[in-house]
Amino acid sequence: MKYDFVIVGSGLFGSVCAHELTKLGKKVLVLEKRNHIGGNIYTENNNGIQVHKYGAHIFHTNDKVIWDYVNSFVEFNRFTNSPLANYKGDLFNLPFNMNTFYQLWGTKTPEEAKAKISEQRKEMDGIEPSNLEEQAISLVGRDIYEKLIKGYTEKQWGRDCKDLPAFIIRRLPVRFTYDNNYFSDNYQGVPIGGYTKLIEKMLEGLDVRLNVDFLEDKEFYQNLADNVIYTGPLDEYFDNKLGKLEYRSLEFRTKTLHKENFQGNAVINYTEGDIPFTRIIEHKHFDPVKTNHTVITEEYPSEWKEGNEPYYPINDDKNMLLFKQYRELAKSENVIFGGRLAEYKYYDMHQVIRSALTKLSKLEAIL
Repeated sequence: MKYDFVIVGSGLFGSVCAHELTKLGKKVLVLEKRNHIGGNIYTENNNGIQVHKYGAHIFHTNDKVIWDYVNSFVEFNRFTNSPLANYKGDLFNLPFNMNTFYQLWGTKTPEEAKAKISEQRKEMDGIEPSNLEEQAISLVGRDIYEKLIKGYTEKQWGRDCKDLPAFIIRRLPVRFTYDNNYFSDNYQGVPIGGYTKLIEKMLEGLDVRLNVDFLEDKEFYQNLADNVIYTGPLDEYFDNKLGKLEYRSLEFRTKTLHKENFQGNAVINYTEGDIPFTRIIEHKHFDPVKTNHTVITEEYPSEWKEGNEPYYPINDDKNMLLFKQYRELAKSENVIFGGRLAEYKYYDMHQVIRSALTKLSKLEAIL
């Protein structure tokens, strides 16, 4: 059977493309390497609790067009991301706001908090930050850095903060209001019934094949269609012939507990270095349901190696140079490359959707 498009990957980028192309009357085949659709936003039903299989995903955007777009498929709830940080048993609100400053120093007014931060930043006066540690202290001072940034960041990246580049945290959100909403976007929520439901709606009625590795028989699958949209790792498409792009990976340890409520919050970060995981997610708080059990996941960052899932691109100079070389190779291919892995770029969900729609709008002129 001949298709107009073969789409490699059923994450957000691939699913949006598949849906929109089908609306244009194109015949589409979606190939998915995993045994389920949805990519990293896949949610799995655990006796009523929607488990975020590959880490917490909270949809947030200022783009009303994108917000209306996702809500045209499924209804979103009003979940507000208000994570906590646990440092040696003490809890602090995130992002850094007046609640955090009160918990740290007992300051009650914005003026008091600003004065305390200004005092703590003085050790960096006249020094141009040359690494992440110096950058953080220059922004928020020693106390916040030591308790809420250092351990978490070193676990996340597997490097000492003194060995990480300053640009990773050029900015840190600091709010002089008693507001625990992590995101400042106008629209925020989680699909009622889980993200898998969103992807199912996008792919409804389409030809989707699971457990198919496009790269194992690339020529065969390319011959099935006039056009290919590829959302997998860019270096793997070219058999890693110029070298491998580097990532950080994650290991998820998920447990079902026979209690209604474990931690009372969707996300708690563990910011001390001695605790090996970065955070605990309690899934039922994203899309609240009444159950006698709960499901939690501990997240352990790790070095990426062959066979691991690539999560966070390491966008340092060495990797970006290699990516640009692969991107040049991609220009000679009759393939559309898009999404987090193909573009070697960290994307929020709304950005992935906007990227897919933008790419498709450029295609429409030639379709």
